Amino acid sequence: MTTDRIRGLYQARPFQPFTVHLADGRQVPVVHHEFMMLAPSERTIIVQQPDDTMNIIDLLLVTDLEIRPNGPMAGKRRRR
Repeated sequence: MTTDRIRGLYQARPFQPFTVHLADGRQVPVVHHEFMMLAPSERTIIVQQPDDTMNIIDLLLVTDLEIRPNGPMAGKRRRR
């Protein structure tokens, strides 16, 4: 995973929540840009969760970044 792709999602305005998918199958949500930090080495990110837990992630283990819907209709289907 490139730091440019992570940085692009992190700096996007308006921010859209995203999920970091890891090689071991875990999924780490990033709910707000203030909840993530890129280490100076640009090899590690730290993601704080709303429940005060934290994930320290080596970017070499990231397999995918999934942008999550953020609007009022997020997760809902429109009926026709």
